[in-house]
Amino acid sequence: MGCDRNCGLIAGAVIGALMAVFGGILMPVGDMLIEKTVKKEAVLEEGTIAFKSWVKTGHRSLQTGWIFDVQDPEEVAVNSSKIKVKQRGPYTYRVRYLAKENITQDSETHTVSFLQPNGAIFEPSLSVGTENDTFTVLNLAVAYHNTADGVYKVFNGKDDISKVAIIDTYKGKKHLSYWPSYCDMINGTDGASFPPFIEKTRVLQFFSSDICRSFYAVFGAEINLKGIPVYRFILPSLAFASPLQNPDNHCFCTEKIISKTCTLYGVLDIGKCKGGKPVYISLPHFLHASPEIAEPVEGLSPNEEEHSTYLDVEPITGFTLQFAKRLQINILVKPGKSIGALKGLKQNYMVPVLWLNETGTIGDEKAEMFRNQVTGKIELLGLVEMILISVGAVMFTAFMISYCACRLKSVK
Repeated sequence: MGCDRNCGLIAGAVIGALMAVFGGILMPVGDMLIEKTVKKEAVLEEGTIAFKSWVKTGHRSLQTGWIFDVQDPEEVAVNSSKIKVKQRGPYTYRVRYLAKENITQDSETHTVSFLQPNGAIFEPSLSVGTENDTFTVLNLAVAYHNTADGVYKVFNGKDDISKVAIIDTYKGKKHLSYWPSYCDMINGTDGASFPPFIEKTRVLQFFSSDICRSFYAVFGAEINLKGIPVYRFILPSLAFASPLQNPDNHCFCTEKIISKTCTLYGVLDIGKCKGGKPVYISLPHFLHASPEIAEPVEGLSPNEEEHSTYLDVEPITGFTLQFAKRLQINILVKPGKSIGALKGLKQNYMVPVLWLNETGTIGDEKAEMFRNQVTGKIELLGLVEMILISVGAVMFTAFMISYCACRLKSVK
């Protein structure tokens, strides 16, 4: 009887140990299954989850603009006084609602090329006025037209998933021809997705065609987005820093007037890719810019929460599920003897014209699909692993304690 009991206790301990060991074995096996599944579904080809989301985004994307209405144009022209501006807006448009066009796979280079149509529909309910409102601003002939952006050619990830969605060429070129040295390179993806298995230490590189350069983002925080854990990557202040603060930016400094021989920071001359117009970009309200840049302008209130750029990326798949892309368009105004309105100016002005906030968040339907097909399965597998390990460890411990107690009793 005692032997049978001892054998039963030992068998229970063995079973518990096996469950714990099996759970431990299942963890790397589960990780391999997750990796294999993600690699398969992240490839940009017909039939994958990534391709379906990539062709037409499930985000509700909006582009909101605020105009800087100049309050004292005559006084500035005559006395070269400070420019007083008043932010007017928002004026909101629905964008990025059109599917990619001319999608062509190239099996030899493992790339896929496409055109991204641009469209904008005015949303009166999300705006304070109409498209016919009038303002006192500088004449800025740099508008967003309903034309296609591209042609892009990106890697589809079929041969190497670590390259998926990374841009190979833009308009048939690997470089932009706007900047000297490596600043002219087209780096990373278009920001809609990144190669999977993202760690917090990774620097995410992405290209923005409307501001004519590549940028990068670094990890900022962990966020829960509609039940989906995501990493928030933010555009750091060093991206707009002067070469004194960030030597890597030396080739982005192509003018000496506003930058004061590349010592000031916070604005970028993009005139070369805007037909030679004196156009500069910055973060809204000159966030993270040198105080001297904003000093001649009254009415600005920069703050990190409203004016920074970020991407919320699901780390396993690399999909961007939410983003806010914020930038400001400025014009450099200099004294000019041949232009009547500029004769009285005694200084250079970096005049803010408008700032734009393009946002997108995964829709509820897409979020549910994502939870069911991606994160839900991963969480379930992880839960099974932990349950097996925990139950097995408890069973092993309990049966061993009982066995030891039984042995002590037998000895007595």
